[in-house]
Amino acid sequence: MPALRLLALALLSGLLAACSPTAAYNRLALASVGGVQTTRDLPFGPDPRDRLDVYAPKTNGGGLKPVLVFIHGGSWDTGDKSIYPFAGAAFAGRGFVTVVPNYRLVPQVRYPGFIEDNARAVRWARDNARRFGGDPERMVLVGHSAGAYNAAMLALDERWLAEAGLPRSTIKAWAGLAGPYDFLPLDIPSTIATFSGAPDLPATQPINHVDRADPPALLAAGTEDTTVEPRHTRELAGRLQAVGVPVETHFYPGLGHVGMVTALGPLFRSRAPVLNDVSRFLQAQVAVQSPRS
Repeated sequence: MPALRLLALALLSGLLAACSPTAAYNRLALASVGGVQTTRDLPFGPDPRDRLDVYAPKTNGGGLKPVLVFIHGGSWDTGDKSIYPFAGAAFAGRGFVTVVPNYRLVPQVRYPGFIEDNARAVRWARDNARRFGGDPERMVLVGHSAGAYNAAMLALDERWLAEAGLPRSTIKAWAGLAGPYDFLPLDIPSTIATFSGAPDLPATQPINHVDRADPPALLAAGTEDTTVEPRHTRELAGRLQAVGVPVETHFYPGLGHVGMVTALGPLFRSRAPVLNDVSRFLQAQVAVQSPRS
């Protein structure tokens, strides 16, 4: 038991510091799933940060799988895909061809550079899905923290996918874990550094892009999150519901900000059913698509 606690502390430290002392935990995560084919550092753009990893379940003749793009967090200025094999393995184990991209960070770029990178990663995932047994017509997004912001902007503001040459219908559903969706005025160093140069600040907020054509959403938060308050989840869900977009919400008792994403991994999964809830919701959305006007 002490060894497990030490490993848990190392994982949490790695997530918070955007370093990678998590190799043992990620090996455990991959081993706990089995049958996951991992391909690393595939380029989707010209910048050294424009690289992604793919975690693909073995098909065994089962047909094409839905494609999930997981966008990591880190306050828009930290984070790396090398920390997240546990997330890639978790979703691959639930039947998704899972793509985990890096993207450019502050101060190399500011808004909207990181959104543009993630849109290009989605384009790459759609164009290359069949290479890994994925179905390009059944694509979903998941993001945590700043990654949930990025996922929200791709799902709700159609211009970013359009700039990457994709229709908004590319994304069939999305899930936001502990995401910031309405944070004006800019009042903390990370948001000031990231968004203060934007010519139209209201347009930087996901909540201002809601309309009835948006894809279904699952929005989740921990009740003990003091980094991104659960009100973000509650308010965006209310706005989506008001225009008739299908939305499911979860508020996990006792879970904090980092706990929302570590709950995807095998050591912390018993703390909250985050993986079960997200996987069930997304699989339901891509199982049978109903036309929505």
